[in-house]
Amino acid sequence: MTRIIVAPDTVEGFEHRLNEISGDLPKRMRQCAEYLSAHSDRIAVSTVAQIAEAAGVPPSAMMRFCQLLGFSGYSEMQRLFRDAFSPRLPDYATRLDNLRRRGAGSPASLLAEFVDVGHKSLELLVNSVDPRALDEAVSVLSEAPLIHIVGFRRAFSVASYLAYAFEKMEIPAILHDGTGNLDHRHAMRQGDVVIAITFSPYSTETIAMSQEAIDRGLSVIAITDFGTSPLRLPGVIALSVSEIDVGAFRSLSATLSLATALAVAIGTRRAAV
Repeated sequence: MTRIIVAPDTVEGFEHRLNEISGDLPKRMRQCAEYLSAHSDRIAVSTVAQIAEAAGVPPSAMMRFCQLLGFSGYSEMQRLFRDAFSPRLPDYATRLDNLRRRGAGSPASLLAEFVDVGHKSLELLVNSVDPRALDEAVSVLSEAPLIHIVGFRRAFSVASYLAYAFEKMEIPAILHDGTGNLDHRHAMRQGDVVIAITFSPYSTETIAMSQEAIDRGLSVIAITDFGTSPLRLPGVIALSVSEIDVGAFRSLSATLSLATALAVAIGTRRAAV
């Protein structure tokens, strides 16, 4: 009877499965197991071709190994790790229902709440931002021949504002917004710098582009939250920002302030050269 292998549904289960099968494997399968065990943090942000090359095996071997673990292929295994990187917030209907249940009150009282948490978020930013990381980011971006900006969903307004500010200051920049399903990653050249903006639940598009930039040897400046952000990678300059929410709705007061300060500092530094 053929044994049906059920794919692990947690990262812990994935690690347990690796330990189970690693004792008696052919050479290429063993290479896959050893690489994935040591670099499981790369799965969420790398293509099967990139993972296979790093492991020293053909992509087809990596696909077979994924199936050996119980997955239908690499995409299903990658989805497990991307979901682990992206803790889910309540959907908007649930958020609105929660606000009603707690008696959020009038629009004016909601406005007062958002103003209050915005003020607190700004205070947190002033006390938590790393001045050295901010200065390093400005230095790197001031020397870039072209700045690539990527930020989807909640981060899109910040990314588009930065593109607008750079255009007004005549700083060469390109906004990667996925309009028309167009991919502009081919425009990245040596010396360019990427500004990547994402917050939990993290944008897989932003993570993937950041990883590709790193693989090509480009500098990456991350505007992201604290803790387990997948953009906290070696060599990435991370600018941390935290937004306090009102019923799981978060304004971008602190993030936009950080982005504005970053843009103006870059414009000032370039003008002084």
